[in-house]
Amino acid sequence: MTANQTAEIAGLYRYPVKGLTPEPLQRVPLRAGQTLPADRRYAIENGPSGFDPEAPAWMPKTQFLMLMRNERLAALDSRFEDATNCLTIRRGGEVVASGDLETAVGRAAIEDYFTANFQPELRGAPRLLSGRDHSFSDVARKVVSIINLSSVRAIEEMLGGIPVHPLRFRANLYLQGWPAWSELDLVGRTLAIGPARLKVVKRIVRCAATNVDPQTAARDLEIPPTLSRHLGHMDCGIYAEVVAGGEIGIGDQVAVEAPALI
Repeated sequence: MTANQTAEIAGLYRYPVKGLTPEPLQRVPLRAGQTLPADRRYAIENGPSGFDPEAPAWMPKTQFLMLMRNERLAALDSRFEDATNCLTIRRGGEVVASGDLETAVGRAAIEDYFTANFQPELRGAPRLLSGRDHSFSDVARKVVSIINLSSVRAIEEMLGGIPVHPLRFRANLYLQGWPAWSELDLVGRTLAIGPARLKVVKRIVRCAATNVDPQTAARDLEIPPTLSRHLGHMDCGIYAEVVAGGEIGIGDQVAVEAPALI
């Protein structure tokens, strides 16, 4: 990819509770060293993990309810309200749980729902975890995840034309305009979106969560093995760290900055 090849933000999402519903955004402020506001701010502990809210530290996703193993999460429709810290969960259009995630009573309301409805997947009492500005990301760094929609279309071709919903990849930014798989060569490069700058730090290795249809909650595809057979790896998408803040939004152009001269 040359430095003058640009992409456009076609989708922008956050995931306030790890494993639960993506929330679409039109515009969002980015801050250096941070995720999108409230992205993976909470997680549902699946049995005792030792997580300390007063000294939050990264833990592997296997400590939490998550789509890789708990595809039924995709059948829930959740919405988080920043002003009240209230999470509302619906199933089939009906409210099944609601609570302020920054209060013990509110967290208990959500925990009670999972206790009653997610047996025998639970390894212990589910606990709604909050770590202030901690991010329950799949990686230890605070990152923004990016998917190239051309790469998603390439996966559809690998699967013989089967449609692949982009939200299977649970990215923050969905970009259009780059050639398929060109994003994988951007590790170490910087992306410019208006005043914001994001340094690409890692390729994303896909797991079985991508096999779950986000609309039906069915585990109906085998995306990581398909990537491995066709490409020799299971990478799709990139992680980037925000190194300079600024507001970004749908329709914004994403430019790859030329590498610095040594």
